[in-house]
Amino acid sequence: MVPREAVHKAIERHAAVDPAAIAVEHEGRVLTYGDLDRHADRLAAHLVTRGVRVGDNVALVLRRGIPMAVGILAILKAGAAYVPQDGRVTRPAALKHILATTRARLVLTQSDVPVALPSGQTSLDIDSFMEECGDFAPVNVDVPPGRGCYVLFTSGTTGMPNGVVITHANVVNLLHSEPGDLGIRPGTVVGQILSIAFDMAAWEILGCLTHGGTLLIRGDDIEETARRVDVLVATPTILASLDPDRCERVRTVAVAGEPCPRPLADSWARTKTFYNGCGPTEVTIVNTMQAHRPDADLLTIGKPLPNNTVYVLDEVGRPCPIGEIGEMWAGGDCVSAGYLANPDLNAARYAPDPFLGGGRMMFRTRDLARWTSDGQLEPFGRTDDQVKIRGFRVELDSVSAVLEQVPGCTRAVTLKLDSRTLVAFVQPATVDPGAARRAVAETLPYYCTPEVVYPVPELPMTSRGKIDKRLLTDLARNKENAG
Repeated sequence: MVPREAVHKAIERHAAVDPAAIAVEHEGRVLTYGDLDRHADRLAAHLVTRGVRVGDNVALVLRRGIPMAVGILAILKAGAAYVPQDGRVTRPAALKHILATTRARLVLTQSDVPVALPSGQTSLDIDSFMEECGDFAPVNVDVPPGRGCYVLFTSGTTGMPNGVVITHANVVNLLHSEPGDLGIRPGTVVGQILSIAFDMAAWEILGCLTHGGTLLIRGDDIEETARRVDVLVATPTILASLDPDRCERVRTVAVAGEPCPRPLADSWARTKTFYNGCGPTEVTIVNTMQAHRPDADLLTIGKPLPNNTVYVLDEVGRPCPIGEIGEMWAGGDCVSAGYLANPDLNAARYAPDPFLGGGRMMFRTRDLARWTSDGQLEPFGRTDDQVKIRGFRVELDSVSAVLEQVPGCTRAVTLKLDSRTLVAFVQPATVDPGAARRAVAETLPYYCTPEVVYPVPELPMTSRGKIDKRLLTDLARNKENAG
């Protein structure tokens, strides 16, 4: 039975039962559950004196580290939702937009990460506050599960980012049911390797602390952290940079955020419990998961998680027959509270759920999939990854999937340059581009074959750990113009 409570209540229970247990570790410094709770209580009391109330939003603009964990817990204790941003990469214009959209009363920062805040915006350095002493009156704020837990802003690749309100009920439903809990228990070491501005970081941080685990926050070396943890949450792009044989301690891996290559999944699933998941930010990190095995016929994204539903619908909203590709709509407890200050986008992406009824909502994911005969969801990319080339419809992810089967290839991405031209990038630089083009030509229709395949040592990543398609598109255009 999934508890109906605020996320931080579970963390407080672990602090009360075993205050000496290690909650967070970063670059040799540790914080016990008792100290984490005490620092967060004191900061929460200060937030309340500064006017923070239930339902407010508090921005968290810093880098990953112990103050990050204290800030998150304090904001939740005060009844507010935290708005995470990486202080090292957040653009001033985007931050100004985020603060205006959330109407954040206060920005929690860090003394060694200078942040250019808009004029008149109030900030507080968490690390400096933690070093101070003083009495405080603990707060005991009633936070209904339907209130916001965090506000996650999408990457904004097509304009200014959009803020998605994720409730405590949304988060608890994922973290306190199987397999979303990832088997985390007291003593489990969980890696924190992702950007705090990426929703999967909430899976790492809150998933660990609500179950009494130890959160090992990485420094500059991701692999050094990965070798020391029991549970690893990552994007496929980040996971592809790690060697499963060097991560002997890891027992559970979960990936999401972008399509996972079958060879990558197989390599980790041979010795670990490997979960392939799917779900945009708007449906709370992931709403489907599947434990993959190397001998499986397909690499699927599994089934809806407990209390969630998935509908594969055609263009007029009718359920597709088994085996027919359609667009996934998500329903159930995963569906977030919507976009902040954007009614038009809410109307376009959220709709009343005609299947559950009762005032429930469903979300249009824009992911394509079909049901298999045994009740799994087989992904087929996104609607915005379907392009027209020479008048034919091409699924870019399908081309990349073929390229990733070429000997030696660990990652691939396919891009549309114009109405007649596809190009692809493959990793590493030793991949034979001729063999890669032939593999596509022999597998898919002629119009799917990339004009050029560029081998590169490593595909560039965005700050959120995904392939940087915008940068690669610019690179391909530059190469084309130079040629």
